[in-house]
Amino acid sequence: MSVIHPQVYPPMEDTYLLLEASLKEINPCDRVLEVGCGSGFIAARLAEIALVLGTDINPHAVRETCGKGIDAVRCDLCCGLRGPFDLILFNPPYLPTDTDERIDDWLEHALDGGEDGCRVIARFAAQAGKVLAPGGRILLLLSSLTGLDRVNGIFAQQGFQCEAVAEKHVEGETLVVIRCRAVL
Repeated sequence: MSVIHPQVYPPMEDTYLLLEASLKEINPCDRVLEVGCGSGFIAARLAEIALVLGTDINPHAVRETCGKGIDAVRCDLCCGLRGPFDLILFNPPYLPTDTDERIDDWLEHALDGGEDGCRVIARFAAQAGKVLAPGGRILLLLSSLTGLDRVNGIFAQQGFQCEAVAEKHVEGETLVVIRCRAVL
């Protein structure tokens, strides 16, 4: 296993849970977008099955993903992309973060969910529909610390219906992967 840049989020329990859910969801003909591709761990595995593009705001993460032979672009969430993508994955920064907890480095982009844990999730929900194919799916990983009802409400405001498809209990929280689809 290669060494991951210290400013890139390494694969952890949430990564493995999102990968597991993605492997159940992906179809060989899917065009897949992984937002916040980080180390490229998930994108590299899914690229064995379908066409995958990764994005990350962190230049070190883009370099890590490209180093695994996966196309990746540096951008903020879905900005500047054209779809359509059949499957969009995102392991967002979902942990509630107070101002005094911020560390002001590249890794913070993977961790800082804002005061309620939903700041980046809300921005993503507003952008994702613009690049999602008709009938496409979004898989989003979040924590019970963020609040499933709050996240479902954010996506409902953007015209999506969500359901939990995987979960795992770790260290005082429950990690949940939700599948969101546009309401027709």
